[in-house]
Amino acid sequence: MESLLSLSFSNISSRDAVKIRKGLRQIEGLLAQICLSSIKGGSNRRTSVVDILPTTCKKIDELVEDPAFYEFFRLQDGFEWNVTTHLITCLERLLSMHSNTANDTLLLSALNLLQGMLLLHPPSRALFSREIYMNLLLDLLPPSLPPSIQSATLIVLVIALLDNPQNVRVFEAADGLLAVSALLQDPDTTRMVRSKVLEFLYFYLLPERDISPAGSYSTDTARKIPTTGSGSSADLSLTDFDERCILRTGREKQRLLGRHIESIGELMAEFEESRIFEGAGG
Repeated sequence: MESLLSLSFSNISSRDAVKIRKGLRQIEGLLAQICLSSIKGGSNRRTSVVDILPTTCKKIDELVEDPAFYEFFRLQDGFEWNVTTHLITCLERLLSMHSNTANDTLLLSALNLLQGMLLLHPPSRALFSREIYMNLLLDLLPPSLPPSIQSATLIVLVIALLDNPQNVRVFEAADGLLAVSALLQDPDTTRMVRSKVLEFLYFYLLPERDISPAGSYSTDTARKIPTTGSGSSADLSLTDFDERCILRTGREKQRLLGRHIESIGELMAEFEESRIFEGAGG
């Protein structure tokens, strides 16, 4: 697994679009092999992870019992093999390159992989307690970028902020509300992106609760995932989390958002009427 990660990291660190695409496909293939079941009902570890054809998702209990996932999760707890860190660096590089259709496709692929990594390895969300990384996501929201990239970025933002009040405070300090509000109020914003913005704002306005800084799986599942020893999550010092981090209520967040959206009352009424996440639980 280390050799494949090393090869993929080498490829996505290139400025050659062909190599970057190859590296992203290698990471995608590895995640597919770990998280999905193959047509024959099991993965063949000797088969190229790029060529396998997975079809169904493994159940979470099945996933955490898988030795490959266990080893992958353990590796993510250290800087050297942390996929999220390398994907962020790749995104930075792609943004600095000449904008064209090919690069936009690579940006979208990297964002989709980032979504998966932040869900698979919640401790990696702590990276976005650093303003430089939060700003990178906000740099992917301007109207000049394709709607598909804006939508994917908004999804990454939701996952990065999920159960991480510290990250939410960084988002606010980096003028994230201004960036998202501007996108909502831009007449050129597509209906699809506007829908994603509304979903993001609904999520943002939810009251916060006291949780661990890096998110977690359920208690039963967490017991099965490596948390001690070499390469443990304790070794992944991705952030200087402040345990005294302010937790905001929904009303406090409404006031903050109201600085950028004059019709905040109408927006809240729209949320109340549409009930975007009704039945989602929580």
